[in-house]
Amino acid sequence: MSYLEKLLDGVTVEWKPLGEFADYEQPTKYLVDSNNYNDNFETPVLTAGKTFILGYTNETEGIYKASKNPVIIFDDFTTANKWVDFDFKAKSSAMKMITSKDESKASLKYIYYWMNTLPSELVDGDHKRQWISNYANKLIPIPCPNNPKKSLEIQQKIVAILDSFTELTAELTAELTARKMQYSYYREKLYTFDKNKVQHLPMDDESIGVFQRGKRFVKTDLISEGVPVIHYGEMYTHYGTWANKTKSFLSEELVKNKNLRVANKGDVVIVAAGETIEDIGMGTAWLGDEGVVVHDACFSYKTTLNPKFVAYFTRTKQFHDQIKKHISSGKISAINAKGLGKAIIPVPSKEEQERIVAILDKFDILTNSISEGLPKEIELRKKQYEYYRDLLLTFPQDNLKI
Repeated sequence: MSYLEKLLDGVTVEWKPLGEFADYEQPTKYLVDSNNYNDNFETPVLTAGKTFILGYTNETEGIYKASKNPVIIFDDFTTANKWVDFDFKAKSSAMKMITSKDESKASLKYIYYWMNTLPSELVDGDHKRQWISNYANKLIPIPCPNNPKKSLEIQQKIVAILDSFTELTAELTAELTARKMQYSYYREKLYTFDKNKVQHLPMDDESIGVFQRGKRFVKTDLISEGVPVIHYGEMYTHYGTWANKTKSFLSEELVKNKNLRVANKGDVVIVAAGETIEDIGMGTAWLGDEGVVVHDACFSYKTTLNPKFVAYFTRTKQFHDQIKKHISSGKISAINAKGLGKAIIPVPSKEEQERIVAILDKFDILTNSISEGLPKEIELRKKQYEYYRDLLLTFPQDNLKI
C-alpha cells in the first residue's frame, strides 16, 4: 500500500473545478509606478516568471500584504506561478493573485502544489487569458469534500511533506547565492594588482593578444554533427568560462563556401552583441583540440596569456566597467574590437596566472557545474521534490469521483 493510499484510508476523492475553491484578484492597485529600482529599497517588485524579483522599490502605497496572507501569483498568459509569503508590488497587469475561497475546505498551498503538476498546454501565438478561460475550470482532486476536517488534514499532510523538500532546496539555493557572492568577491580581488609591481596592458597590445571577428551564419545553418561552432546566442545560455566541445555544428561545405573563421585551442571566444549591456564581453576559453567556428557577433582573441585567466577576467566588474562606454546601445547592443581592445588587463607571471585560474576553477565548479557542486545537488533535490509531488498528488483512479 502506497503512502497516499494509507493517507486516504479508503475515503473517496472528488474532482472539482478549481474555480470553486480558488479566487483571483486583478493586480491593478498593486502595480508599481516607476521602474527606478534599487537594491537598497525595501519592497520587491515581482513577476510570476523565471526572474521573479525584478528589483526593489521605495513606493509605499498599493503593497500586497502577503506576509499576513500568502498568495499564489499567476501569469495569465504563460501560466507561470510562484508562492509568495512576503509583501510585494506587481509589475505586470497580466499577473493575477490567487487565493483560497475557504481555507477550511481547500488549503492554498495544496492548490499551489497541485497546479504545478499540470502539464503546459500553451500554444505558440495564443494570447488568451488563461485563468478564466482555462485554469478555473481545471478539475482538482479534493479528498472527502463532504468531511472538510478530514479533507484538510490530508491536504496538510501532503503539503508538509512537500514543504520539507522545498525548504531543503531553498537552503541549498541560499548557500549557492552566498557562494556566488564569495566567488565574485575573490575574482575581483585576484585581478587587483599594484600597477607599480605588475604590468598592465591594453588587451589589443600585440604582445599579449589579437582580436578577430567571426563571420556570419544563421541559426538555421546549425546541425547536430559536423564542424564545431559557437553561435553568439549560446554564449549566454550554454557556455561558461571554458569549453572543449560544442553544442552545435555546421557542415564542412558551408564552412568552406563562406570561408568562416575559426578559433583555435587556447583562443578566447568573446561575445560582442546582446540584448543587455551587462552580458556583452563575456569570454569562453576554447580548449578543444579541434578549431571552432565563431559567429560574427563574437570575436576570437588569440592570446599569449593563459586563456582561462583571460576568460575569468572578462567576467569581472573591472573589465565591464572599462568596456561599458564603448558599447553602442539599441535594440541589440554591441561592441567592436577597438572597444574591447582598450580594456586594460593585468599581466602577472605565468605562474601567478595559473594560481589564479586554479583558485577560480574551484569556485566555478562549486557554483556553476551541473555535474558536481551545488547546482548538481539542487537539481537532484528538485527532481526528488517533483517525484514526491507527483506521487502524492496523483490519486488512484478507483478513488476518484468525476
